[in-house]
Amino acid sequence: MFEYFKPNKIFSITSKAPKYVLFLFIVTLTVGLSEALIFSPEDYKQSHSVRIMYVHVPAAWISLGIFSTLTFLSITGYIFKIINFFLIAKSLAPSGLVFNIVALVTGSIWGKPTWGTWWAWDARITSMLILALFYIMYIVAWRIYEKNNKAFQITSIITILGIVNVPIIKYSVDWWNTLHQPASINILSKSTIHVSMLFPLLIMTAAFALFSLLIFLMKYNTELIKIKNKGLDRL
Repeated sequence: MFEYFKPNKIFSITSKAPKYVLFLFIVTLTVGLSEALIFSPEDYKQSHSVRIMYVHVPAAWISLGIFSTLTFLSITGYIFKIINFFLIAKSLAPSGLVFNIVALVTGSIWGKPTWGTWWAWDARITSMLILALFYIMYIVAWRIYEKNNKAFQITSIITILGIVNVPIIKYSVDWWNTLHQPASINILSKSTIHVSMLFPLLIMTAAFALFSLLIFLMKYNTELIKIKNKGLDRL
């Protein structure tokens, strides 16, 4: 089954995919921004500042999702010796870091009118900052050990250590008394966010996911071209 994950098996698909993903991204982003900035209502407490949510929350979700994916790919790749899993993870990491930073910046902007300060060492904010540091360590590790198989081991260790922080980010608002509000969207129970706000939030999340996919494909294809030029079927 894992034979299908070899780079030379999927390059023919990934090389053609970006133009279609770009089209879907533009359409989805246009709809999402229209819903978020024009059609969604203002909050009765936060007024129009609540619209930052439509960038902040999807960015945080995508960042957490990508790091979780990095961990799965790294562990699976290391156990089953699937080199391409590491290549996929390496190509995903930059967009994960970008969205992590976007979440931190927009959270800071949102915090000023809401909490009266740009930054607070809140459990949720601090744990997101720690996640950004793990992203940086992961990317730097590839820079240092790129031409050495030790990169597989080092990056796997970083993701295993970093994934411990993901549930802390998720449940920090429940475990500790924090400034950050509790989750408004729950899969297993009733969400407290109104559908008029939930709908644009989900569309913006889809747009950000498509953007992450687009960046991944460009980075991944570049890595595959490097491998092809070297006449190799590995990193």
